[in-house]
Amino acid sequence: MAALKNSYTLPAAADMHVHLRNAPGPIAALVTPTIRRAGIDTVFVMPNLAPRPVVSVAEALDYKKALQQLDPEVNYLMSLYLTRASLRTHDQLAAVGVVSFEPFHEVLKTMEEEGIVLNLHGEVPSSAADGVTVMNAEIRFLPVLKDLVGKYPKLKIVLEHCTSADAVEAVRSLHDNVVGTITAHHLSLLVDDWSANVHHYCKPSAKSPEDRRALLNAVVTSNGKFFLGTDSAPHDITSKKGKGNTAAGVFTQPHALGYVLTALEEAIARGDIPADAVTDDVLAGFFSTYGRRFYGVAPAARQIRLTRGGARVAESMSGDGVEVVPFHAGEETWGVEWL
Repeated sequence: MAALKNSYTLPAAADMHVHLRNAPGPIAALVTPTIRRAGIDTVFVMPNLAPRPVVSVAEALDYKKALQQLDPEVNYLMSLYLTRASLRTHDQLAAVGVVSFEPFHEVLKTMEEEGIVLNLHGEVPSSAADGVTVMNAEIRFLPVLKDLVGKYPKLKIVLEHCTSADAVEAVRSLHDNVVGTITAHHLSLLVDDWSANVHHYCKPSAKSPEDRRALLNAVVTSNGKFFLGTDSAPHDITSKKGKGNTAAGVFTQPHALGYVLTALEEAIARGDIPADAVTDDVLAGFFSTYGRRFYGVAPAARQIRLTRGGARVAESMSGDGVEVVPFHAGEETWGVEWL
């Protein structure tokens, strides 16, 4: 007997961490139309474009305009990449690979005063000399997070794409203006999965069964501390399977909500979460309400219906010379209907 219902009617989802790539550009043109197809009407767009990230308000507005041309019905929340080039800006900032925030004191103080959110990719750089690998890079970052909170106690902070039990505990232990996002794929993947499949490789990497269990429990006991941020990251297949370093990223955008439901049901079957843990309120909060509330975004104006077995994941998606392979390619998943 299925642990979940066969259908859920919920507010439209908000994905508070997504990569859409350069717009205009072939990958953005391919994946942006899948946002609403997934039952999502609001996305927080990451600024780390290549070869140059978004570092000014003008660039962010141009990027937003290009995305709106691909789908004007989506609410795109834009961000800036935290570098020395962005020190004079006052807008949403995202940081990655930064282990010392001293050079950014003035901008962080201003963000704290103005209620602007700091988004953190919470890993320190890998270093054999320091004993840091993809498996403990997030854990090694947590003292940096706690130091930030100590220096800027009113700063709103998101620890993005949490992957470890330690990260979950750290977010829980800090005050209400510190929250975490959780992806769809980290609720099901383990280290053995990504080490054997390039399409499952991402950063931060999936870890142990104990870490996955902590993430699953964080979803169903969130109370606003954790919400959906898929970190959906499309890469052309040549970047995943070509020579050289494999690009880190899992593409989940078209079926993110279904992936979460499947992961929760599998968790119940394993005994990782209680059978009665997945309620309509839990799903509405994690998918939609909590993220909107933290960012001050209006509640969803429409609802969606998720139906078991109502869709099948494409084997791949192609267009204008690029090919992207989605998570769980070819498998049956939950369908989405706008109401």
